[in-house]
Amino acid sequence: MNKILSSSIKEVSKKIRSKELKPSDLHRASCNLISSTKALNAYIHTTENIGTHQAVASDTRQNDNKLLGDLDGIPIAIKDNFCVEGEPTTCASLMLANFVPGYSATVYERLKSNGVVLMGKTNLDQFAMGAGTVDSYFGSTRNIWGSEIMENYTLNGPVIPEGIKNRTNSDWYIAGGSSGGSAIAVATGTCFAAIGSDTGGSTRNPASYCGLIGFKPSYGLVSRYGLIPLVNSMDVPGILSRNVEDCLEILNSIAGPDEKDSTTVDRSFKSINLSSADLRSLRIGIPKEYSHPDLDEEVLNCWKRVSNLLEEAGATVVPVSLPHTEYSIVCYSILNQCEVASNMARYDGLEYGLRPIEMSSTEQLFAEARSMGFNDVVRSRILTGNYFLLTENYDDYFVKAMKLRRLISEDFHRVWEENVDLLLTPTTLSDAPSFKEFTAQDNQTQCSIQDYCTQPANMAGIPAINLPVTVSSRGLPISVQLMTSFMEDERLFAVAKCIEDAVQFPRLQLKNSELLD
Repeated sequence: MNKILSSSIKEVSKKIRSKELKPSDLHRASCNLISSTKALNAYIHTTENIGTHQAVASDTRQNDNKLLGDLDGIPIAIKDNFCVEGEPTTCASLMLANFVPGYSATVYERLKSNGVVLMGKTNLDQFAMGAGTVDSYFGSTRNIWGSEIMENYTLNGPVIPEGIKNRTNSDWYIAGGSSGGSAIAVATGTCFAAIGSDTGGSTRNPASYCGLIGFKPSYGLVSRYGLIPLVNSMDVPGILSRNVEDCLEILNSIAGPDEKDSTTVDRSFKSINLSSADLRSLRIGIPKEYSHPDLDEEVLNCWKRVSNLLEEAGATVVPVSLPHTEYSIVCYSILNQCEVASNMARYDGLEYGLRPIEMSSTEQLFAEARSMGFNDVVRSRILTGNYFLLTENYDDYFVKAMKLRRLISEDFHRVWEENVDLLLTPTTLSDAPSFKEFTAQDNQTQCSIQDYCTQPANMAGIPAINLPVTVSSRGLPISVQLMTSFMEDERLFAVAKCIEDAVQFPRLQLKNSELLD
């Protein structure tokens, strides 16, 4: 069973179809592994009762030869800012610690209709405002890489790096964020894929730090219904998985228009088949602006290595320029905080959120609810966003930021018009920082560092994917990012598969079944 939990969805589905493996046995092993890896704090809330019911139903379909597809019986997890009917949905905040929605997110409903088994709701930074999963009301999520739990795993691949050192319990590597819980849930093998959200890189960043595939779809390809919003104009559901094929399996299950979300693209979605790209027909751009002054040398070498691999395989690799990139992080920060101020206004202690006891006025109720329910990061963004939206500041901040966002988007359009098919960049500027390194700077500063390479794709609404490539001298994953034009997600997967096959990144695999007992 230890090898099964480290396998691909396709491999496990084949065993379920042949009746070599019962979904209920797979679910039980996943539950035991969640308990054994609990110290990493991937999950806020496990859903063992739901999962047991779904696994037993999958057993029945298996016995009746009526399986719903390749996802039937497959354990998955979902970030705790997506609603699941009848289950707590907290956004990792005291404000929503007791919120139980009466409806489910479309992405979960579509996965459920394909027979998945829900393992639980995963940890995040409060209301997804962060890049480390260290600001959760329910505690920080730790990276498995460099942790004591890593001793129970081996690296399975043609090239096994040396020098991986475990950190102490007082200082550990972050998982990235804000979908760090989803990343660790997948990396440890407790599920085969997980849903995250991606507003400025919140799926790709933890994927980079945890050695996973992290996919941000084109804006509007996947429904946001049931995703508690952070920045409506940039939020998208994301996917974390251990390989490209698994990621695509999940996308094919959840993509397509949704009458409950007017921002979804109003065209039917045809499932994407994973085919090998003919790299000889592709032009791949290397944006010079992503050579950030703080880019780590090992990340730079990784970026060059993948560029060379693509060129050797026949692709035309060309330098390109996205001149407004250097302004994008400031633009993103302003727009983010403006939309946060608007979205957080609903949490007033009356209709939604924490309700303090014995308040003498409505104003005092509002103030006390927000003071108690939100952490400093959330309150800071609300205050700053409201400042930007003041009548006397609106044109100087919000309007100018919107104009700059258009220029950033036009940079990408111009590159596509120059017959460039994809862009290759780093995902993060370094490998995963330790907790002490990360928290030495405030949240806003860290987000400006962590989101530098990822948030432009959200500003432009284009698809992007993280691909792990190698392991650093500290024994931590290093990754690259691919981006392509709007609604060309299929092209992205084809090239991503080529890179995955070429680099053969080593995968974590349980050494034995002791953790499953």
